[in-house]
Amino acid sequence: MVSQITRGIKISVLTSFEGTYFKNYKIHFAFSYEITIENHSKDSVQLTSRHWEIFDSLNDIEVVDGEGIIGKKPVLKPGEFHTYSSGCLLSSPYGAMKGYFNMINFTSTKNFKVIVPTFRLCAPFALN
Repeated sequence: MVSQITRGIKISVLTSFEGTYFKNYKIHFAFSYEITIENHSKDSVQLTSRHWEIFDSLNDIEVVDGEGIIGKKPVLKPGEFHTYSSGCLLSSPYGAMKGYFNMINFTSTKNFKVIVPTFRLCAPFALN
């Protein structure tokens, strides 16, 4: 598990290899990740959008931007947390992801970025 705190918001990430499968005559490696967002600040905040950079050892970097997370824009009061799960496909057994969440602080009405630390995606059979 990796964790990082930005402006009182703690992001923790746990990853898992889900298996391989063939699609369009190509093998894909499926990974899931669980992200927990904890509000350790004194202000209520809301996640509004996300930015991901997905690194695949055999491909270029894929950039993904979107509103909210899995269709939600959670509001976190001080001391609250939100956990969600998602996943990605790679064309190799090695990769990584990093990014950030755009959030708004309800007290100051200012937008800010919360860093999601780089987390590795690695199939256990590929470890040496």
